[in-house]
Amino acid sequence: MLSQKTRYTIRALQHLADRYKQGPVRLDEVATAQNIPRKFLTVILSELVREGIVISHRGRSGGYELALPPVDIRYGDIIRITRGSLALVPCASRNAHETCANCLPEADCRLRGLMLLLRDEMATMLDRMSLADPIVPEPPFVGEPEA
Repeated sequence: MLSQKTRYTIRALQHLADRYKQGPVRLDEVATAQNIPRKFLTVILSELVREGIVISHRGRSGGYELALPPVDIRYGDIIRITRGSLALVPCASRNAHETCANCLPEADCRLRGLMLLLRDEMATMLDRMSLADPIVPEPPFVGEPEA
């Protein structure tokens, strides 16, 4: 599952993408609209400024805006910046590989093979999609609690 930080980051960047080229967006607007704790959002946006994805403007009319066009910000990159890996298990990570505890040797583990295939397919899709791509909200599943 995506970390809470990654989910907040994606929602904040989607909000900034919706207002691309409209000037700086105030932190409070993003926090309120996206239901992100203000302190946590400050930390996230500071990291995105350091990564060169967001620009910070100080002062009375300050705020945040994307440093790059939405089409140039890929979901795969966002997840890698905030989470470090697209893999569901440590042994399938390309950038943060770790041997799994209590597992078979990697050369014999078919679960690892499956997770590598899944990781590669997911990376391909997320690296193809950008903040400029329209994503329609989906209604909750009927008869099941929201997760």
